[in-house]
Amino acid sequence: MSEFREHIDAICSVLPGAIWSDPAEGNLASWKVGDKMFACLASAATGVSVKTPDVETAAMLIDAGVAEKAPYFHKSWVRFYENANSEEVQFRVHASYDLIRSKLPAKVRNALPPREGT
Repeated sequence: MSEFREHIDAICSVLPGAIWSDPAEGNLASWKVGDKMFACLASAATGVSVKTPDVETAAMLIDAGVAEKAPYFHKSWVRFYENANSEEVQFRVHASYDLIRSKLPAKVRNALPPREGT
């Protein structure tokens, strides 16, 4: 496992309700909350795909050269590679988690403890 992958796993594993999922047996691993994906790690690339609040935010990150469009995902998803700024990646993983969590049904969302640092 790469150092980048270990870093992403460390960020995600401490988020309330975050669960590791690997339905494609190593080819499309992801982190989910409430059965909804917030971070995706494909085995073919050393990067992580995350959801942004909207297409405009994704475009801004792509235009700034900070991220790339996440292949096979909606335009609001971006991919960060292992050479990306570590603090930016952590911020974006947390933002993706918060966004996905906020869209969960109230019963599921309210059963989760609050995320530290929010």
